[in-house]
Amino acid sequence: MATDAEQLPSRHSRQHHKNNFLIHQLFLRQDLVECLSLVEVSLADSQGVAEYALYIKALIHRQKGQLSESLQLFQQAAVVSPNNLTYHKQVGRTLLLLGSFEAAVQVFEEATQLAPRDWELWHNKGACYMAAKQYDWAADNFVKANSIEQHDSTFLQLGKVYSLQANYQAAVKVCLEALLFCPDNAEVLTTIGLLYLRMGESLKAFDFLGNSLSNDPRNVKSILAAASVIQDHHDMDVALVKYRVAAVQTPNSPQLWNNIGHHALSMCMAGALIGHVVPAFALSYCLLVHAGMCFFGKQKHVAAISCLKKASYLGPFEWIVSYNLGLLHLATGQYASAFHHFSSSINIKSDFAHTYMYLAVALAKLDDVDNASAAYEKAIELDDDMMFRLNYAITLSNYEERDLAKEQFDRFERIFSSVGRDTQTADADVVQQQQLLLDILKFR
Repeated sequence: MATDAEQLPSRHSRQHHKNNFLIHQLFLRQDLVECLSLVEVSLADSQGVAEYALYIKALIHRQKGQLSESLQLFQQAAVVSPNNLTYHKQVGRTLLLLGSFEAAVQVFEEATQLAPRDWELWHNKGACYMAAKQYDWAADNFVKANSIEQHDSTFLQLGKVYSLQANYQAAVKVCLEALLFCPDNAEVLTTIGLLYLRMGESLKAFDFLGNSLSNDPRNVKSILAAASVIQDHHDMDVALVKYRVAAVQTPNSPQLWNNIGHHALSMCMAGALIGHVVPAFALSYCLLVHAGMCFFGKQKHVAAISCLKKASYLGPFEWIVSYNLGLLHLATGQYASAFHHFSSSINIKSDFAHTYMYLAVALAKLDDVDNASAAYEKAIELDDDMMFRLNYAITLSNYEERDLAKEQFDRFERIFSSVGRDTQTADADVVQQQQLLLDILKFR
């Protein structure tokens, strides 16, 4: 904000901007009460046409979250000085914050008539299209912005667009191109690491995360991601040390407390859900790697619950926190609570198939086989995973639905036979439950 303020030239008579320097100093010092008082004096002296006073007042209102008032003031400043590009940019940004994406795009398009080679206008248009989920248009505008003038923020936003389209290879390519422009940018290095994690390439991810931490040892996002990779290799004590470092930087981060709590799940889950198989992938979605087993592995159930409850308090709309709380309560045999948390997670994110599968397991434990079957069907509709079929067959078999159980088991075996040998032998529980269910169905 200070940079924009410094760019504004004086455009009125001396009487109108005689207080501009003092207003500027007060705003930079964030002495907002005195700054606003002086702004009102300037506006009164100029009969409301002191554009710099209007601009600073608008920034202060936006900083306080009063977006409608801020928008009105920016528009007034734009009327006073229609050729000042900064005011038009601020009108567009405020409309974007208000969720008026089409209006914001229109403002930025009109501003391009004043400065067609201003990269920031194209960047902001891309941000509007991305917020409106028009990803192809967003990508085009970010590419245009980079063709005018390259900036790391534009590379990152373009990579985010590709990531939202699940085009991770393109996202990595864009971020690697950004490294040629800014090789020591910790945010770019972290983003590449996270993308490789999502692609399942943990070693490459750890290399980039390590480079990011060497440039910025206090980068919380890098610390959390690196700790999750360490968890994946079952070095829980080192992972907890990383989390302690992150906790100093961001003690109120819901992602941090979610990870500290949820990395405890995996060791307990296999034994707790007798008769069902737990897919390892489902235990770790927050930072895109498999969960470890710190607190639960050490049987510290209360500590795990405490961490996840704190994460839920700090981020009530983080679906992954409710999901992990559901896993935790399911593992400890609190099926009604597990049902509650899985339902909350689905209300926030309704397209994650594993949540429906675990909801089905919880409902089956509560003897609600009809709704459990419906949840399994929904999970399979979203992702026809062999684990869903196997667990569905186990549930049906437990409730004497032999024909339906055999149908689901046959479909499981077709999928199971089509995967590679490494996948088939990766989880001993799958093979064990497969053989057990096969014996039961044959016996019946």
